[in-house]
Amino acid sequence: MKKSSKDARASRSSVTRRALMLGVAQAAVIATLGLRMRRMQLEQADDYRLLADGNSIKIRLIPPARGLIYDRNGVLLAGNEQNFRVTITREEAGDVEKVLADLRRLIPVTEAQAEDVLAEIKRQPPHAPVQVVDRLSWEEFSRVAVNAPALPGVTPDAGLSRIYPRGAEFAHVLGYVGAVSDYDLKKIEDPDPLLRIPKFQIGKTGVEAKLEDDLRGRAGQRRIEVNSMGREMREIDRREGEPGVTLQLTLDARLQNFAHERMKGESAAAVVMDVTNGDILAIASDPSFDPNMFVRGISSADYKALMENDHRPLADKSVQGLYPPGSTFKIVTALAALSAGVIGPEDTVYCPGYYEMGGRKFHCWKHSGHGRMNVVQSLEQSCDVFYYDVAQRVGIDKIAEMAERMGVGVRHDLPMSAVAEGVAPSKAWKKARYDKDWRIGDTINASIGQGYVLASPLHLAVMTARLASGRMIEPRLVRSRNGVEVPVADAPPLGLRESWLDQVRKGMVAVVNNSRGSAAKSKVVMAGWKMAGKTGTSQVRNISAAERARGVIRNEQLPWIRRDHALFVCFAPADNPKYAVSLIVEHGGGGSTVAAPIARDILLFALAGGLPPLDAYPSSQRDGVQSRFDSMKLVDPETPGGTRTRA
Repeated sequence: MKKSSKDARASRSSVTRRALMLGVAQAAVIATLGLRMRRMQLEQADDYRLLADGNSIKIRLIPPARGLIYDRNGVLLAGNEQNFRVTITREEAGDVEKVLADLRRLIPVTEAQAEDVLAEIKRQPPHAPVQVVDRLSWEEFSRVAVNAPALPGVTPDAGLSRIYPRGAEFAHVLGYVGAVSDYDLKKIEDPDPLLRIPKFQIGKTGVEAKLEDDLRGRAGQRRIEVNSMGREMREIDRREGEPGVTLQLTLDARLQNFAHERMKGESAAAVVMDVTNGDILAIASDPSFDPNMFVRGISSADYKALMENDHRPLADKSVQGLYPPGSTFKIVTALAALSAGVIGPEDTVYCPGYYEMGGRKFHCWKHSGHGRMNVVQSLEQSCDVFYYDVAQRVGIDKIAEMAERMGVGVRHDLPMSAVAEGVAPSKAWKKARYDKDWRIGDTINASIGQGYVLASPLHLAVMTARLASGRMIEPRLVRSRNGVEVPVADAPPLGLRESWLDQVRKGMVAVVNNSRGSAAKSKVVMAGWKMAGKTGTSQVRNISAAERARGVIRNEQLPWIRRDHALFVCFAPADNPKYAVSLIVEHGGGGSTVAAPIARDILLFALAGGLPPLDAYPSSQRDGVQSRFDSMKLVDPETPGGTRTRA
């Protein structure tokens, strides 16, 4: 069948269009190839000529500047300083031992360092640079640079090294950086090429480790021409890398400094939180250590001294340390009892000085007893028997549920090392952990924060902040990234009646402000700054019946390691809460005598935004307070670089 003339014209038109499109595509490909050939032959001719003449183009990574870390007011906490160093590359050096010997005539390299370098060179691929020495003076660095043509494979390099201007004050929070190890590389599935640079520093602990990917930045690179001897002749081009993210933390350097100074001499930890948004203003563990020692390479003697110190300076007690919270946990037990309806605001429990259950006596700290106690009075005077009784009626599972709601027994998401989960024990927990059934005595011990209950100062700060605010406040440590504020999520309500919370708050106000309160000597008298608090003393040893019969040994008569832990939690102002503080003094003895005065000073510093006014203290204590402040070395905010001065 013949096509009509109309169909024939349509067919020819279709073929013409296809041919045209194919021709355009071919022309585009040819033009692209032509442009590429022109660029290779003209613009990049020198580069390819060098490559053809002996692979004499080398690519070197340029380490980026590590991200800076500041406090909430712009005080530098972690920065970078210039570091002059020298590296050697085996494939370019030839006779490594000879080159190293020549280098030792120019700069101080010990025999031990030289042996370490030779051992490292054997371990690394031939093309990998190995650091010989760092932290050279300008004069030493210049001698190497001037003699570089006679030192094949040796590269003088000016880089950056981490420095912590505040020293020990932020060691546990920030952590420190150190050289990449084989162990570090094994943990990473696809290591960043930067990590292969000799002695490249990465975060080992703390914020430095947890936010390593942000702080590290991205490498740049430079292409260099080297001659047949491996000596660098010229730089062909350079592409700078991207510096790491600049972080601003929620911490206040002055408050952190004050907390450390106030706890000096103790094995202690403190956490200060803003109850309105969860900002951590201070999180201090004492004693501490200088992280700069680890950056530069800590000596065996210094490390041994840290390890053998019985106050454990390397441990971060604020988030890693888990302790029986003692009577501070009565806040949880009281809320559990009120919410379960087993006791009302005016209901009382009689305390004769002990609670008898199953033929065993559980003693109150006051052997003569407190008499009849309601919720507020039981907190004010820290009556143990009240909590033994109500805990049996509430049951451990509801107490555990309330503990978790208040932030105890959960792991809070902070970029710090080994943040502990704590323990809010339940029947199921004990069965899973020990394959044992829960006992009545376990509930009695847990009701006053002993037994299986374990919490860190961070847990107790969150608990106090939630009680003060009535909301599910979460702690946070990062305020901004590269100048962009990190948004704060609205904290949902706790889901507890305000009347229940008020009963516990009133009890905490009475602890500090009533004459019979367990921390009455730590009262704040300044108008508008009334403090609410709760003492805690947690036993670290068992007291036998025989010891009770002849008289319990006083803490100060015991060896330090066997004394009770002292705890205190507080918030202020009581009628419009702004800040919450938790504090523990390991083996400090009593919470009221040791922990409460320290926590009060730290809380008042936060409220005052500086050294607390003497008017905030009872008149009888002001001379002692002034003497204490005079002996402290505090940060002078007006002095550049954060120089420490006397208060």
